[in-house]
Amino acid sequence: MVGRKNKYHTNPAPAINEVHLRRLTVDEALLKLDQYLNNAFMAGQCQVRVVHGKGTGILRQAVREQLAKHPLVKSYRPGSYGEGEAGVTIVELVSKSPLIERT
Repeated sequence: MVGRKNKYHTNPAPAINEVHLRRLTVDEALLKLDQYLNNAFMAGQCQVRVVHGKGTGILRQAVREQLAKHPLVKSYRPGSYGEGEAGVTIVELVSKSPLIERT
């Protein structure tokens, strides 16, 4: 049975426009969030979805505090109905532009 994949143990490809932080510690989640935001920005994404879950709200609060001061984040908002509501945060990233302005 060489070369045959087990259909029960395949890992689906993660969605490019979202990151899952549920079940992580705050420190793990913030590190993963920072790496994800950098990768999403470099990939040219303009809006991403951060899935932090509802839970006690501690992770959601830490994520939003991080987003408020992150240089690649233009704005963020709670998910609305159909987007995950309190369990997600929708993030708009700054646009890619040249670092040096032409005069």
